[in-house]
Amino acid sequence: MQCELCHQDGGDILYRDDKLRVILVADADYPAFCRVIWHAHVKEMTDLDSADRAHVLDWVLRTEQALRTVLNPDKINLASFGNMVPHLHWHVIPRFADDKHFPNPLWGAAMRDGVAHGSPTLAAQLRHALQVG
Repeated sequence: MQCELCHQDGGDILYRDDKLRVILVADADYPAFCRVIWHAHVKEMTDLDSADRAHVLDWVLRTEQALRTVLNPDKINLASFGNMVPHLHWHVIPRFADDKHFPNPLWGAAMRDGVAHGSPTLAAQLRHALQVG
């Protein structure tokens, strides 16, 4: 199996360093859905040494804070599954009471048509919030 996260960015790059990238996922229902993706192909957090674990978690939390600053969501969902793509990555998803699935997870049953909370300048706003955060 060829790993898609090893061979493509996975979305609009908001931040990148030598170990990871933060991307904005192209999702019409959830335009502020972000992922923090470790560059090297590892499956689990415990595949990383303690400094690298701290680095990736720091960027998960920075991403959460940037989303909170820019969008003021009702909740942030954090998840690291890797069942479909066994490459270490974290989902950082702002949730709103009027989104399509709330209070269910995004992968659960839709509750309504929902409102997509985004703007044409969302990526630029998040890039800025990640830099100052």
